Amino acid sequence: MERILMAHGSGGRLSHELITSLFQKYLGNSFLNQMNDATILPGQEQLAITTDSFVVSPLFFRGGNIGRLAVCGTVNDLAVSGAAPMFLSLALILEEGLPIAELEQIIQSIAETAKEANIAIVCGDTKVVERGSADKLFINTTGIGYVSRTLVNPQQIQPGDVILVTGTIGDHEIAILSEREGLEFETPVTSDCAPLNGLIDCFFQTGVKCMRDPTRGGVATTLNELAQQGGVCMLLDEEALPILPGVKGACDMLGLDPLYLANEGKALVIVKPEAAETILHKMHSHPLGQGAAQIGVVMEGKPGLVLLKTPLGGKRILGMLEGEHLPRIC
Repeated sequence: MERILMAHGSGGRLSHELITSLFQKYLGNSFLNQMNDATILPGQEQLAITTDSFVVSPLFFRGGNIGRLAVCGTVNDLAVSGAAPMFLSLALILEEGLPIAELEQIIQSIAETAKEANIAIVCGDTKVVERGSADKLFINTTGIGYVSRTLVNPQQIQPGDVILVTGTIGDHEIAILSEREGLEFETPVTSDCAPLNGLIDCFFQTGVKCMRDPTRGGVATTLNELAQQGGVCMLLDEEALPILPGVKGACDMLGLDPLYLANEGKALVIVKPEAAETILHKMHSHPLGQGAAQIGVVMEGKPGLVLLKTPLGGKRILGMLEGEHLPRIC
């Protein structure tokens, strides 16, 4: 392939091929090659660092905007890596002609979300490009957090472990789709965009093996990543998946699979079987975890394989996202 396609930014198979065939080829090292949401830096005090860019369109959507998304996305990458978010950088690329009133609304949202997530914005940068050289506003954030708890990573996952999700899936991508395309569903869908560090503080205990937030590519792609990194096989139960009626209706109407839809306020949590019930109960006690559910198990089988048990009792393979559901969802 000689040129970049939109699907290279989907978080699916082509994204992973681009990372491994080009970026890791030239930039790979012991930190980058771990392919985790955040990198744990060496030193006496364990710090985690992560970075993310945000190009969502439209800038404003039901449940959030690009500013709230930029804070939550980076905070969540730190939180699911076992780090307490501490510091955030904020870099803005502004298109000539962007209304100041819109920018102010977004900056206010960034401030409110940072306060909600208990993270400090400590440095930043602003660039302006000519009209037509960007689409209104792009944001990059880099986050640093302090690792004060047991490290979590895919290499700890074992057969018998239980797969939990902290709430309903697919909300964010359907919210973006309806806003962008002007679609009105019988039940309006709101983005789940939220900082997860408070929820994770609520349920984290001994027995949590691995956490990951299923953003681009959705639950299916994220679990494929974990299964490959951990060298394990996973089985999901389709009937156990928590899906809002509005999301299900939109998927049925548009022919989408909720397992491949992006989320911006959910975490996949893989735990020891004996800890699952207690952790699930703790999730339910938090406002962001009231829809949490056990959706699958880790089992003996082909390493890197993810299967879905259907309501009829059959099983089918869940691969990574192929192509692009919807570009610029985050």
